[in-house]
Amino acid sequence: MSRVSLDGQVAVITGAARGVGELLARKLSARGATVALVGLEPEALKEVSERLHGESGHWYADVTDQDAMNRVAAEVKERFGKADIVVANAGVAAGGTFLDSDPDAWRRVIEVNLIGSAVTARAFLPVLIESRGYLLQIASLAALTPAPMMSAYCASKSGVEAYAHSLRAEVGYRGVRVGVGYLTWTDTDMVRGADQDDVMRELRQRLPWPANKTYPLGPAVERIADGIERRSTHVYGQWWLRGMQGVRGYLPGVIGSVGAREMRRVAPRLSGMRTGLVGAGGTADEAARAGARKG
Repeated sequence: MSRVSLDGQVAVITGAARGVGELLARKLSARGATVALVGLEPEALKEVSERLHGESGHWYADVTDQDAMNRVAAEVKERFGKADIVVANAGVAAGGTFLDSDPDAWRRVIEVNLIGSAVTARAFLPVLIESRGYLLQIASLAALTPAPMMSAYCASKSGVEAYAHSLRAEVGYRGVRVGVGYLTWTDTDMVRGADQDDVMRELRQRLPWPANKTYPLGPAVERIADGIERRSTHVYGQWWLRGMQGVRGYLPGVIGSVGAREMRRVAPRLSGMRTGLVGAGGTADEAARAGARKG
């Protein structure tokens, strides 16, 4: 598919304070885009914005708050005149078994990853229809295959994949393209946070190659940036993820069998696992919600 030059394009990225969102902002800015950063860490967003090549702006907003995201969409349009690209990237994760998980943390993963993505699209779709733009929904290998100890994350990423595929059919005739981006274990604060738990790290390392590796962030985000230029329907941060599409129907049965064996092996060590949100992004989300409750 031919590429669309990013010169003069306005790109909105949620979850832009760190990780995939931060690096994607830098890469799109280097390719000529004006970037609007959205997230829960205003100082970090400001620092990212100041390091970008061209014009940019940053907005503090919880992606699950429809009023807040509507305000951001209106202010982005007012400041930059349009939005051509929206990347629904904001996400959090929590590990542990479903039965022992923190119900609030489990629910929050669904709220941020799935509901927050839909809120983002609902806020920005009117602007994207005007620009005949592109919405990229960041999903995961977790959308393609289930995994024990990751029930909330797998449910949320399966959900955003299905939602984005449905949305593509609804808005395509209005000139808006919708893509889904897939990443496996990539070197981000979220993955490093999950790896702080010995059981989670060990289970991941026992996965078959190539799913047992942590992949560098740079090449994965470069592939995402290329996919944005192509307005791709599917974007794969790691080359082998494309092949998973063809075998995904077999994976629940395999994981159900192999995963049960692995869970039996680690069962005596599960009692000490942390059950809240993981990584620096999870900490930022918890802090923002605590501040909102006090306010």
